[in-house]
Amino acid sequence: MTAPADALEEPARRVLEFERGWWGHSGAKELRIRRDFGWSAARYYQVLNAIIETDAAVRHDPVLVGRLREVRQQRSVQRRTRRASANGAA
Repeated sequence: MTAPADALEEPARRVLEFERGWWGHSGAKELRIRRDFGWSAARYYQVLNAIIETDAAVRHDPVLVGRLREVRQQRSVQRRTRRASANGAA
């Protein structure tokens, strides 16, 4: 039996499962990313951000994807605010 064309593929599913299991924990996440995926943390977050933009990811786990999108948006706002503050102070 084959998966539907719009189903979330296994690598993307693994990333979301990892993120779900990690949510709310602290620790050496970068070490686990390197061990479990063989990627740098930067690469992991590039892949994660691409995954959470897909409709298949939303269908797979809408709560997690929504939460990850919200966190990403909050961090983006914080970065813009810090840059604006730094530029205004100069």
